[in-house]
Amino acid sequence: MKRFLLTIFLMTPILAVASLMYYFALGVANPDKQIAQVPHVGAGAGRTGGANAIGELLAGHSATGETRESAARAAADGPNMVKPESLPQGFIIVVDDPSKLASLTSPIFIAGSFNGWSAGDTKFKLTPQSDMRWRIEFPQWQGGSDFNFKFTRGSWELEELKDDLTPPTNRALPLIDASKLAPGEKPVLEFKVAKWADQKPDYKKPEDANDSYAPLKITGEYRRVQVAGAPFPPAQRELIVWLPPGYEEGVKAGKKFPVLYMFDGQNIFQKHAGVPDEWKMDETATELIKAGKIAPLVIVGIPNAGAARMREYMPVHAMADVEPAADLCVAWVADEVVPRVRSLFAVESGPSGVGIGGSSLGAVIALEAVNRHPEMFGVALLESPALRAGNPDAWSGWLKQIRNWPKKAFVGVGSRELAKQEDGSPDNKAYVEAAKNLQSLIRSGGGVAEIVVTPGAVHNEGAWAKRLPAALEFLFPPKK
Repeated sequence: MKRFLLTIFLMTPILAVASLMYYFALGVANPDKQIAQVPHVGAGAGRTGGANAIGELLAGHSATGETRESAARAAADGPNMVKPESLPQGFIIVVDDPSKLASLTSPIFIAGSFNGWSAGDTKFKLTPQSDMRWRIEFPQWQGGSDFNFKFTRGSWELEELKDDLTPPTNRALPLIDASKLAPGEKPVLEFKVAKWADQKPDYKKPEDANDSYAPLKITGEYRRVQVAGAPFPPAQRELIVWLPPGYEEGVKAGKKFPVLYMFDGQNIFQKHAGVPDEWKMDETATELIKAGKIAPLVIVGIPNAGAARMREYMPVHAMADVEPAADLCVAWVADEVVPRVRSLFAVESGPSGVGIGGSSLGAVIALEAVNRHPEMFGVALLESPALRAGNPDAWSGWLKQIRNWPKKAFVGVGSRELAKQEDGSPDNKAYVEAAKNLQSLIRSGGGVAEIVVTPGAVHNEGAWAKRLPAALEFLFPPKK
């Protein structure tokens, strides 16, 4: 019995070593199988982690449930470089402005492929931080992977420049290491604007069409009227109200004058920076009234929002990066502009004597105003209506939902609305057909509509000015 016990005692170490060697050999032969529930220890554990695992077990360390395969994969993982716009939590952009030219009255905006390169889009305005830098937070990005951009101070006349005062190339967001972010943490992307365009020696401040103190070169009598509450900055707009020859005498006689409200009011009486021409409404109306070809009428220029013009005038989601807000603008015109004009001037209030008009998107929002307020507007001047801009199907859908058409309308269009394309190109033909279709819709809705298609005419104020006499003569003939 003693010999048996002694034999067992002497064989125990040999059996233990044999068992360990067996498990070691099994691990080498099947490297992806779980042989020990412990972490791999030591540099380059990788697929030799089995030896380290045995050492951990012998040292009495607890198990973790990890496999060799997953541990090797984790050890091989490096930085997780991703595009910030792909992160579900979004990202933050911070801008340093060493020149300190940005201010509350001249803030920084980000303009890019995501908002049609609108230099002063209020949705993309940065806010100042306590450290004198500027920031904007983006939620989960829904605008696709194309995120190219530049910084401005509200217009392209005030775009960012490089140190040598030349425009930089379009910016892009840098890749970031997502593995260094806590769950839900937004990465902060820092940029610096070296210079601004108004630091160039030859910089000339552009004329501000909304400047209430700028002198106006207008033929005839006019008044400047401030109206608050506009949906986009400037919240207070200055109407230019043009009065016809003989206005004062008519007022004394108790007369009421027809009135025409015009969108893009900055450009109807005089030329401003950034536009090729003006409508010449003051000169044309003066001539026609004196010649007895039209009734004396009051013309009201309603200025647009500048950088936010597209959004303010857009009634339907026809452009991917422009959120439509024409309903807000129409409400402001109906609730604030028209009542203000009626309170100050002797104008008609019945829809047959009240017109509204504009060009391009201005024509579109004029049509929207008629649709929403047929009791207020019955006459429409629709020049080069932008019914093909962006998604034509969206415009077709919008036209189908119109229930109230103008009782009288003038539609003008050029055969070369898209100046960069040849006259007669498919796109230019489509613009003409869209205008003709609009005329048909107005007629089918019970209205009287005339259309003028000008051969070779493009999409600008010069073309609209040439068609203006025909438009005014049709819409406001002299009263018998």
